[in-house]
Amino acid sequence: MTTSEQPTTSSRALSGRQIARATLIIVVAYVLSGVLGIVRQMVLSATFGAGLELDSFYAALRLPETLFMLIAGGALGSAFIPVFSAFLAKDDYDAAWQLANTVFSFVAIIASVTAVIGLILARPIVELLLLPGGDAVEHQLTIELMQIMLVTVVIFSLSGLVMAVLNAHQMFTASAFAPSVYNVGIIIGALFFTPYMGVHGLAWGVVLGAFFHIAIQLPIMWRLPHLHLGIALNIRTDGVQEVLRLMLPRLLGLAVVQLNFWVNIALASTMARGSITALQYGYTLMFTVLGILGQSLGTAIFPTLATQHAEGDHEGFQRTFTMALRNILFLSIPAGIGLAALSVPIIGFLFERGDWTRLDTYAAAWALIFYAIGLGGHAALEILARTYYALHDTWTPVRIGALAMTLNVILSVVFVLVFDALRLNLFTNESAPFGGLALANSVATAIESVVLWRILCRRIPQLQVQPVLRTLQRTIIASTGMLLGLLLWLYLAQELAWFIQLTVGVPLGAIVFWVGAILLNIEIARSLPRQLLARFVFSHS
Repeated sequence: MTTSEQPTTSSRALSGRQIARATLIIVVAYVLSGVLGIVRQMVLSATFGAGLELDSFYAALRLPETLFMLIAGGALGSAFIPVFSAFLAKDDYDAAWQLANTVFSFVAIIASVTAVIGLILARPIVELLLLPGGDAVEHQLTIELMQIMLVTVVIFSLSGLVMAVLNAHQMFTASAFAPSVYNVGIIIGALFFTPYMGVHGLAWGVVLGAFFHIAIQLPIMWRLPHLHLGIALNIRTDGVQEVLRLMLPRLLGLAVVQLNFWVNIALASTMARGSITALQYGYTLMFTVLGILGQSLGTAIFPTLATQHAEGDHEGFQRTFTMALRNILFLSIPAGIGLAALSVPIIGFLFERGDWTRLDTYAAAWALIFYAIGLGGHAALEILARTYYALHDTWTPVRIGALAMTLNVILSVVFVLVFDALRLNLFTNESAPFGGLALANSVATAIESVVLWRILCRRIPQLQVQPVLRTLQRTIIASTGMLLGLLLWLYLAQELAWFIQLTVGVPLGAIVFWVGAILLNIEIARSLPRQLLARFVFSHS
């Protein structure tokens, strides 16, 4: 992105100041998207509660999301950008747009064909794969919603490529805010369509959000210099084979991740109604915090790591990686523990209105607890994966990720059986085995992060291990003190309103943790505020 968001005539590196501003835009976009995502969940919970309709909606959404991710999601984007950018850097605009047109054309065809196949096979997909534990009513509703939302496969696939083209031109603002307008579309569907169409209006809201997602980016793309769009279907076009080669590892990794989502929905479909919704709400809240902390920092440091590796600055590379990993552990571990401790007042304050009941609050909080304790592992993974990409190693994260997701599936089955047999549930006497699915995800991700870190340490013996371990140990101790303080507060405030519990609990937890961190002499507790201030306010090229 240029600082003024003007189209560039070629792909070029950004200055330090431009990177800092781009980082700030990304962080703001993550925060806005997260806030709108929570608003979306609030509207949905008040309208439908945790039951048949939302369970069917989230199950129906799985196939369109999977197809988009596999056709034109992160795998194709990350493979297309470097090849397209290489042409731009050489001012070979004809080759660049020939590549873009070829990829656009094939993606449009593949997305359309797979959407039609999904439309035809919707019933067996729902009955046999997604909701084997559902009844006829749930199956039929899920099929109808899925058939409406399959059109988004084509829209999102093209939108994902538009995003890649803009990013290759160093333009990030429109694409960064595209997820936010997608959420706006769903909110419009929930508020204005569902009174007349029921939950089907929510599905049409997703379609509207998909149109918003591409619409916010198209006006910027039309302004690109040397723009030349057309249909091209020559698989031998320069760069196409390279794009396919680069995307294969990421594609396999995404496929494994998507498989885990399908397994979770299938297992949750055999549980009490509302289990799928509870898992979705718990995961969404955890992922919102992950986006603000882990994904934003990972996005910010990736260019620096890649540049340092390319320039042979091994000492700088090690310093940047160690700093990033220590910072993310220091922030994400207490954030996850705090999120788990305050899960009930958070869910209750945000969602307990309309058709959302106290039992729905307890169910979503139960899922959130086990997702939240894995926040540190998820955040560390954001740093570790990008570090491997900076080293031009895309296969190691895929291999370890595949093993981790296999472990996730195994642990999901085991933990569900254990939770159900022991009737584990802190909040009610009802068995809530879906908590085992969230716990399996957290455990598997933590193991994945540890394994990737150990492999990286063996590959780069000069990496500083002790500072990371010391930060981890002391952060856990400080977080434990914070947890005890929060539990004491929640015990004393159990009769007070959710808002009061949170208004006092959040700053109380932050203060207790930060004081503990300073007493434990965690250097980041003193330096991080200065780093953030310097990065976002005083950063210069």
